[in-house]
Amino acid sequence: MTQTIDRYFLDISSINNLNLKSKPSDKYLLNKESKNNFDLNKFFYKQIGKKHQWTDRLIWQDKNWIDYVSNEKVETYILRTEDDLIGYFELIFEGNNCELAYLGILEEYIGKGLGGFLLSEALKIGLRKSKRVWVHTCSLDHPNAIENYKLRGMKIFKTETLRRKVI
Repeated sequence: MTQTIDRYFLDISSINNLNLKSKPSDKYLLNKESKNNFDLNKFFYKQIGKKHQWTDRLIWQDKNWIDYVSNEKVETYILRTEDDLIGYFELIFEGNNCELAYLGILEEYIGKGLGGFLLSEALKIGLRKSKRVWVHTCSLDHPNAIENYKLRGMKIFKTETLRRKVI
């Protein structure tokens, strides 16, 4: 048996095309994470990714995580309140391009208007430091993901259909 997956590549290349979504409340804090704390990337990747079949990093050992977050091209931002972790995003800067590698919110915070805010901030930061931000997503992602990207001003520049065996 095979599974069909639609993959979408989107980008934005001007801050003027960015449709910002404001922060729903001042209780939410977004901060750039230190390069020393790979545990947060690992935690969010596993917790958010389990519902969306993020699997490529599940085989990583701690050394892989440390090497990744220590890379000068990688920046991680964490959304939280004083008491709780909420979500994160990872940006990878390469020349004039910035890849939005991962972005997600923990399940208990979905539906509170935080996804649009988090994506707005990721794109704003990416566009301040590069000429273009791009991302790829797929039909396994949260059902609102593709629409959120489009609402923020991103445009699809490539699509592809993949088939994989289901075990």
